[in-house]
Amino acid sequence: MARNRVIYQSEALYVSKNAGSTGANEHEQLTRVQSANYNFTINRQDVNEFGQLARIDSIVMDAPTVGVDLTYYPTDGFNESALGFSTGSGVQFASGHLVQDSGKNIYITTVAEGSDAAGTDGDGLKSVIGLGNAFLTDYTLDLSVGSLPTVSVALECSNINSTADATLSGSGSHYTGIALPSVNITNGDVIVGNAVLPQTVQSGESNITALRPGDITVDIGALDNFAISDISGGNETIHVQSASLSVPLSRSPIQRLGTRFAYARTVDFPVNATLSVNAIVNEVTAQNLSTIIDDASFNNITLTLKDTNGTAKMIYTLKGCKLDSESFSSSIGSNKSVDLTFSTQIGGNNDTENGVFLAANGADSKAFS
Repeated sequence: MARNRVIYQSEALYVSKNAGSTGANEHEQLTRVQSANYNFTINRQDVNEFGQLARIDSIVMDAPTVGVDLTYYPTDGFNESALGFSTGSGVQFASGHLVQDSGKNIYITTVAEGSDAAGTDGDGLKSVIGLGNAFLTDYTLDLSVGSLPTVSVALECSNINSTADATLSGSGSHYTGIALPSVNITNGDVIVGNAVLPQTVQSGESNITALRPGDITVDIGALDNFAISDISGGNETIHVQSASLSVPLSRSPIQRLGTRFAYARTVDFPVNATLSVNAIVNEVTAQNLSTIIDDASFNNITLTLKDTNGTAKMIYTLKGCKLDSESFSSSIGSNKSVDLTFSTQIGGNNDTENGVFLAANGADSKAFS
């Protein structure tokens, strides 16, 4: 009997170490995934000629555009590590995505209707969607009062496939028979091979359910001399309501004659990471914009996400920051609020003075170990 629908209960999401990974130890299950959306678009050029109204052909000129975006709750940096970000203190957060490679593979497994993906048996796995040569193009961390912290990730891929005959083997611990979705980016040939995925587990590699908004600290006090609102820190300063960190890694496909696919998807530099903060205003400080604009100093901002015991699990540090804008809003019936925007520029892999850095707590933050 055909299934009636597919819901989140029956799906799990995996990421590979690289585009050619096949072994089970080269794939990780992403945890706390909240949504996953994927699509593809085929770009064609119509061929018309005198003497005939309708087109005589429709030729594919460029490689298809395949996209995937997903959201998840951050925990201890495990997902970030699995996706190729650096989670060690003093290392550029995006360093793993600034070098040229063939990308990663993303897999979405689906089991029988009514069954949980976690711990399902071999007869329950019905299909696997694979997205090959995935390159990350955006990472956004959203923090807000009344909501769990959320990360949104967008990726560009080169190919998509589906497998309908994957099976559970290896004493019930691995999914096998999953065709690789990746291609050779230099000529577009499909990479022949089968991936082995570890069986889906209930909580993944992290022992943290989720991080709470009440355990988050946004420290922007180092730039207090640049803002009119009091952002020096403590209970007497602005009361932060939300913060959003965006690290855009837009890419340009580089093509050449004789190949069907882009032989490289390089990051567009410079990369400007931004932090947007919304807060309730209480006090202002004595400032003068005409003197602020002459200050050439750079400062650091820190976002600290703690667990219920007060232990810092993820610490984002933005080094070399500048205040770009400050916008006040006041109206009848609402608290006076301020929106501040800060920015920093991503530095090279050996640059420790500029960019975004993440220190993740615990061995669980290390994927593919």
